[in-house]
Amino acid sequence: MLTALLLIWPVAAALLLHFVRGNAARALAFGASLVELALALYMAFTFVPNSQVQFELNYPWLIDAGINFHIGVDGLSLLLVLLTTFLVPLILLASFRHNYDNPSAFYALVLFMQTGLLGVFVALDAFVFYFFWEVALIPIYFLAGVWGGERRVQVTLKFFIYTVVGSLFMLAGFVYLYYMTGANGAIRSSDIQAFYNLNLSAQEQSWVFWLVFLAFAVKMPIFPLHSWQPDTYTEAPTPATMLLSGIMLKMGIYGTMRWVLPILPKGVSIWADYIMILAVIGIIYGAIIAIRQRDMKRLVAFSSLSHVGLMIAGMFSLTAVGLQGTTIQMLAHGVNVVGMFFIIDIIQRRTGTRMIPELGGLTRNTPLLSVTFLVILLGTVALPLTNGFVGEFLLLMGVFQYNAWLGAVAGLTIIFGAVYLLRMFQRVMLGPDSSFSDAIKDLTASELAVLVPLILMVFWIGLFPGTFMHLSEPAINKLLVLINR
Repeated sequence: MLTALLLIWPVAAALLLHFVRGNAARALAFGASLVELALALYMAFTFVPNSQVQFELNYPWLIDAGINFHIGVDGLSLLLVLLTTFLVPLILLASFRHNYDNPSAFYALVLFMQTGLLGVFVALDAFVFYFFWEVALIPIYFLAGVWGGERRVQVTLKFFIYTVVGSLFMLAGFVYLYYMTGANGAIRSSDIQAFYNLNLSAQEQSWVFWLVFLAFAVKMPIFPLHSWQPDTYTEAPTPATMLLSGIMLKMGIYGTMRWVLPILPKGVSIWADYIMILAVIGIIYGAIIAIRQRDMKRLVAFSSLSHVGLMIAGMFSLTAVGLQGTTIQMLAHGVNVVGMFFIIDIIQRRTGTRMIPELGGLTRNTPLLSVTFLVILLGTVALPLTNGFVGEFLLLMGVFQYNAWLGAVAGLTIIFGAVYLLRMFQRVMLGPDSSFSDAIKDLTASELAVLVPLILMVFWIGLFPGTFMHLSEPAINKLLVLINR
C-alpha cells in the first residue's frame, strides 16, 4: 500500500489546491511534496537490497483482459523514486520566487506530474506503465504552454507531437507483446513478468524493438530525435525545465532498461551497434553546439543532450558497469541540471538577461553564488570526488568494454564539457566587469535552501556512491541475467 500512497498523495494535494489561493497554495504544495519525500525515505530505509520487487500491489483491474494494476519497486526504481521526491520540493521552492498567474493551477500541475513520473517508475504492468507515461505528459504540456516564453505555443506543440507519436508506437508494441502472451492458448497478460517469459524470434524482436524504443528515444532524447529539446527547455518556465531535464528525460532511460533490454534482448543485440553510433554522435554534436551557444539556458540544454548520449551508450554496452553507470548518472545528472537551470534563473532575474556576452564580473558581489555555481558546474564536468565523476567513469568503462574506438570518442565529452562550461563560468562570473557587476546581489536564504541540498548531493554521490549502488546492484544483475538468456 505504501507504493499506492506515493501515487495517491500528490493527486489528493493537487485536488485540494483548487480550494486555496496565493501563499496558501504554495504552502500546501510544498508541504505535500515534503510528505511525499518522507514516504519515499521511509520506503528506502525499510527496503531490503535484493532482486525482489517490494512494496508490491497487484490489484485486478481489467480482469477479462488480464490487466492488473500492478506496481512495486526494486533497487532500480527506488533510486528514481528518491530522485523524483527529492527534486520536486526543491523545484517548488525555486518557483516561489516567481509570481505565476493562477498559482493554484500551476502547483497542482506540478503535483499531478509528480504522480505521473512516479507511476512510470513503479509500474509493473505494460498498460499501467503506458497510462502513467501519458499522464506525465499532460501537466508538462500545460506548464510549458501556459506559463512559457513568447514562442511557447509552437514549441510546446512540437514537443507534444513528438511525444504522442512516439507513445503510439510504444502502445502498438505493447499490444503486440500482450497478444503474444496468449500464444498456444495461454491466458493473455500485460504483466511485465509475462513479457519477460516471451520467446519471440529474432526477427520479431527486431521490429518490435523499434516500436517500443522509439517512444523512449524521443523522451531521452537520442540524436536525431532531439530537435524538440533545446527549444522546449528554453521556452518553458524554469520549474518546468527542471522537471523536464531533471526527472522526465529519465523516463526514457528507465523505460529502456526496464521494458526493452530484458524483454527484447535479441532485438537489442541486432540494433545495439547502430544505437551506440547514434549515442556517440549525440555526445559530440551536443557538445559542439553547446560551445557555440550565447544563451546559457540553451547551452545547458545541449550539454544535457551530450550527457544523455553517454548514458545511452553506457546502457547499450550491456555490461554491468555500463548499466550501473547509467543508474548513478541518472541521479547525478538530475541533481546537476536542476542546479544549473536554477542558477541561470537566479542570474536572469537579477540582470534581466541570460546572454553570456552581456554578462561579466558578477563574482565581485556574489561570493555565495560563485561558489555554488562552481561546485555544481564541476559536478557536471565530472571532477573527481563529485557526483558526475562516478557515473561518467563507469559509463566510459562500459563503452570501452563494448568498443575501444567508440569509448575513445565518447571520452571527448569530458574535454568538451570542460570547454563550454568553464568558459561560460569564466565569462559570466570572472570576465570583464559588466553593467551588472556592482548592482547584483548575492544569494538569499530561500535560494540557499534550494542550492545547499543539491550541493550536498553532489558530494554525497561523489564520495559515497556505494550508498546508491548497493541498492541498485541486485536489480542490475537481474536485468543482465534476462538480457543474456
